[in-house]
Amino acid sequence: VLTLSLGLAVANSATAALVDRGGGLIYDTDLNVTWLQDANYALTSGYVAVEGNISWSEATTWAAGLTYYDSVRNVTYDDWRLPTVTDTGAPGCDYAYSGTDCGFNVNTTASEMAHLFYDELGNTGFYDATGTPHYGNRLVNMGPFTNFPAATPGSFSVYEWSLLYWSGSETAPGANGAWYFNFGGGSQSQLGGNFGLYALAVGPGDVATVPVPAAAWLFGSGLLGLVGVFRRRTA
Repeated sequence: VLTLSLGLAVANSATAALVDRGGGLIYDTDLNVTWLQDANYALTSGYVAVEGNISWSEATTWAAGLTYYDSVRNVTYDDWRLPTVTDTGAPGCDYAYSGTDCGFNVNTTASEMAHLFYDELGNTGFYDATGTPHYGNRLVNMGPFTNFPAATPGSFSVYEWSLLYWSGSETAPGANGAWYFNFGGGSQSQLGGNFGLYALAVGPGDVATVPVPAAAWLFGSGLLGLVGVFRRRTA
């Protein structure tokens, strides 16, 4: 099903907009993807795992098998996945405080979660580009999202700082490890797949097929929404 969505966002810097489509779905006009609004839906929807976290294989299986009912449009969507990370530069983690694939203030064009954290939501990392630390949970702006586990803006503890979310990208083909993003501190790196982290689901394109009341969360300059494809099943 092909959907044309025009999302015009007007603000003051060069990024994009997150648009609340209702039904627990958030459209990203820049990446042309739709996020689940509930940042802990993998667990609150009944996917129970040890200490509230899931391994990488569990997370990828959960996202691939997820069906989500949209009460606004009376549609069930089943084309979900984990966010992607692209390994840039030398293979593996190229740690730095700015501009690489690993560390802080990473290349946001190569990471959907980093793009969301830094560009869309406008948060800052635990370390700035010079390596100077800024103590406290850096997830100050959560925008339209809900249920980031233990996310208390401005606070600092090991637990609240470490809101680690799996990507769908392996560290290397066939390797038992994957990239993750830390929404508590703004860092990106790699871990073995047996570790227990959180999971955030994303799907392609825009779910809006008919005009519905929507609250636009504006972060950055005005952009037009792109044509998107989002597979759906009628309820």
